[in-house]
Amino acid sequence: MDSASVPAEKSHSVGDAEGSEPGTPSRVRAILVGSVGNLIEWYDVYAYSAFALYFAPSFFPSTDPVTQQLSAAAVFAAAFVIRPVGGILFGWIADRHGRRRALLYSVLLMCFGSLLIAVSPTHAEIGAGAAVILIVARLLQGLSQGGEYGASATYLAEMADPRHRGFYSGVWYTTLIGGQLAAVLLLLLLQKVFLTPEELKAWGWRIPFAIGALLSLYALLMRRDMHETDHFNEAVDMAPSSGSLKALFRHWRELLLVIGITIGGTSAFYTYTTYMQKFLKLSVGLNETQVSTVVVGYLIVALLLQPVYGALSDRVGRKPLLIWFGVMGVLCTVPLLTALSQTKSPWVAFFLISGAWLIISGYTSITGIIKAELFPTSVRALGVGLPYALTVSIFGGSVDTVALAFKQAGHESWFYWYATACIALSLLVYLGMKDTQRHSQMERHV
Repeated sequence: MDSASVPAEKSHSVGDAEGSEPGTPSRVRAILVGSVGNLIEWYDVYAYSAFALYFAPSFFPSTDPVTQQLSAAAVFAAAFVIRPVGGILFGWIADRHGRRRALLYSVLLMCFGSLLIAVSPTHAEIGAGAAVILIVARLLQGLSQGGEYGASATYLAEMADPRHRGFYSGVWYTTLIGGQLAAVLLLLLLQKVFLTPEELKAWGWRIPFAIGALLSLYALLMRRDMHETDHFNEAVDMAPSSGSLKALFRHWRELLLVIGITIGGTSAFYTYTTYMQKFLKLSVGLNETQVSTVVVGYLIVALLLQPVYGALSDRVGRKPLLIWFGVMGVLCTVPLLTALSQTKSPWVAFFLISGAWLIISGYTSITGIIKAELFPTSVRALGVGLPYALTVSIFGGSVDTVALAFKQAGHESWFYWYATACIALSLLVYLGMKDTQRHSQMERHV
């Protein structure tokens, strides 16, 4: 493996697109601007999952609500298929032309996807063509998100103070969870204050996507003034092969390691985010308002945990947190999901899912920084984005589809074991890998 130890890292000043070198306040501001843009991108994606209970009948007419949600989930999963293409495209842009440029293009593409859903005609208006438009919109979002992850994680890692990279990784993931929280809060606000269930199903589901398109434009404006990283500026002249797949595949061990790290974490993350809303409605039996309230509650818990776990990794290393997630995930996934399926109390559901986030945060809070620490600057965005997008497209985006298929077949509990098996695979990787904090490639450019 190329992950040889490197000397202690020096703190770098951060240069902008014109080459100036602002100090620590500008460094922190750049990280926050990049992270807020990340929040807006993830809001656009999670709006689909949060409002699927309302818009699915408009695109997939059926008397069976599970069938409607399964169809909507299949479209959600389809967007993940194109994510690796986004990882390659935007990873190449980030490694060859700069992290800033890749982040600008990715959020612009997300704007188009959200706007297309907001104005899409329904099945009653144009028939099956409505579902086709929905698929195209989600593919645009998937392409954008496939590029956003690698570029933004790389930007964060290169901007952050080396002593606090874990903490800033937690802050970055806070914005990812915050995107979903914003989508669910909007849903709760529309449910409780502004619209009736009938209005939400008729036209209200378009509101979050229109807002998402506007927020994406706002993120684009914010990112125009982002600083480029010193790491990229220093490496761009040293590595003429920056961003090439040929250069990337010289690090094939690290690519496989990213896949192994991600399998269990992404399946757990999507189980307790996008799928959990449907699980609480279809399996636990909570009503729409109860579901939204529980989701908001446990997402706030998850959001608060991320920087805490990230800061802990700066002290004890990344590997112990991954092993915590792996061991506890294997032991507790089946009992937690079984207990959830048997309760009818929103409070019990909240505490059980919050308990799950005490486990999952061992992965989520540091996943971005771990992957960035595996690769040299010249292929870092591509190395983070491509294998992650490929793994998420198989094991993350398919969670809703797999879980609902098991449920429709009458074997819902089989999904609990499937999620456990995914975590067990990653646990084997965690046990055998080096701690990336101590064996970092961040100061290596080629």
